[in-house]
Amino acid sequence: MHEQIASHLRSKGLTVQTATQDEPENGLTTERLANTDVLLWWGHMAHDQVKDETVERVYQRVMGGMGLIVLHSAHFSRIFRRLMGTTCNLKWREIGEKERLWVVNPGHPIAAGLGEYFELEHEEMYGELFDIPAPDELVLVSWFAGGDIFRSGCCFYRGMGKIFYFRPGHETYPTYHNPDVLKVLYNSVMWAAPCAGPTVTFGHRPEPLEK
Repeated sequence: MHEQIASHLRSKGLTVQTATQDEPENGLTTERLANTDVLLWWGHMAHDQVKDETVERVYQRVMGGMGLIVLHSAHFSRIFRRLMGTTCNLKWREIGEKERLWVVNPGHPIAAGLGEYFELEHEEMYGELFDIPAPDELVLVSWFAGGDIFRSGCCFYRGMGKIFYFRPGHETYPTYHNPDVLKVLYNSVMWAAPCAGPTVTFGHRPEPLEK
């Protein structure tokens, strides 16, 4: 899946590297993160194998301005739970239901080029309640053939960084070949990229600005 996503983003002219959990330092060294504008994170059954030091490095980079795109089961990743401050728990069911994703914020950059909705023929169901803080911006809401709904495209701001949670992407379905899903991935990377804003400072300011 990581190479499928990476190849699409490369086709759009972006410079993309991949990292896997079994690499030294989980593939996310200080140097690699320092040269990363946006990190896409997919995970499933081995969240507890991500080292404390890796979580801390990624957290500090997000707070400093690196974008983070959290995909599908990475809602349970240690970094997402730390950034949200909640359990990030939800309901789930895997029977290959149809998923219809509605665009509820059509003016948002992540929705660029989409229709009112798009559909995935088969996906794993995630259902509410999704135990996250209220999103700063909600872009996509899913409806499943079994009747469940889910907040599937959620934007958050933490420190100087931007975070987008995007729900589709179960490993047994060809979700990352869907053109609308790929469009959302590209749009979210462009949205989450750091902007050239002012340098933020904290602490004691000994002299007032006005005399």
